[in-house]
Amino acid sequence: MNELSVPLPVSLDVVSLTMALVNIESVSHREGPLADSVEAALRDLSHLRVERFGNTVVARTESGHPERVIIAGHLDTVPENDNLLAYVEMGKLFGLGACDMKGGIAVMLKTAALGSYRRDVTFVFYDGEEVASEHNGLRKLAESHPHLLEADLAILMEPSNAGVEAGCQGTMRVEVRVPGERAHSARSWTGVNAIHRAGELLRRLEAHEPRQPVIDGLTYHEGLNAVFVSGGVAGNVIPDECVLTVNYRFAPDRTEEEAEAFLREFFAPYDVTVTDSAPGARPGLDRPAAKAFLEAVGAEVGPKFGWTDVARFTVLGVPAVNYGPGDPLLAHRREEYVPTAQLTECEHVLKEWLRA
Repeated sequence: MNELSVPLPVSLDVVSLTMALVNIESVSHREGPLADSVEAALRDLSHLRVERFGNTVVARTESGHPERVIIAGHLDTVPENDNLLAYVEMGKLFGLGACDMKGGIAVMLKTAALGSYRRDVTFVFYDGEEVASEHNGLRKLAESHPHLLEADLAILMEPSNAGVEAGCQGTMRVEVRVPGERAHSARSWTGVNAIHRAGELLRRLEAHEPRQPVIDGLTYHEGLNAVFVSGGVAGNVIPDECVLTVNYRFAPDRTEEEAEAFLREFFAPYDVTVTDSAPGARPGLDRPAAKAFLEAVGAEVGPKFGWTDVARFTVLGVPAVNYGPGDPLLAHRREEYVPTAQLTECEHVLKEWLRA
């Protein structure tokens, strides 16, 4: 920990704390100063046991309650776009990371300072979420210290407009190779045009009816879409290969293995190569801790159609939900902001739930 870390005004209101967090630059790979400030603030709280792993900070209560919950959020932001510093205007707090997700980090810090809970709590402030998975602090923690992520429920403070988005869909990207045979384009009938043959696969995709399974009462809507097409070597050569890149967003009732098997069958007899994959996360809304949290939020619950780090908890057997201030559609935008009313609402909900 750097002794010169910027003090965080945890004793002030959540809006002031969010502004202070936004004003500490923490673009991915440069989270150190913010991690220093968060660690210093948490070490001032005697009811927490604080540990640091790189730029990931973990703070835990150890009161012996029958339930433990995890509240997690990432410290890093995307690169700035002339929007580094925070300001408030008409009930909106603007600035880099205000929505994704320093507003959520501020709520976590205010909740961590509460000091009186009816559940044991593990707070995880981690780095490297906005970049490649190899840098993700939560992934590293799950691999090196999985016992620190044991819990009955995990809450990821991703922006969700102060509502609950349960679980998340998995994602898989594949390359489908369509073979052909080269020939001079002036004598095209002597070859086989791989790009033309790929039309069959595009028609399959266009006709596909996505699954809409219901899981824990929530309807997930899958997506199977071509996102890139590549092929051809010259303007006068019939292409001997066309590669179709497809992204599959699959509901969390399917494993990665099941998703891959479906894609191989769907695109048979063509060669399929998996280039990227991440599992989905089941909502687990039937768990007691989850039920109590939903009652505390009192808002309609929806499925998460994108992928978030809640999936890492599912791998560990921990049900997880997304819950945080801010509109996810504003994340990464130059004009991103978080409504100040949602900051105070999320702080109130978490505190009341942990006291209940």
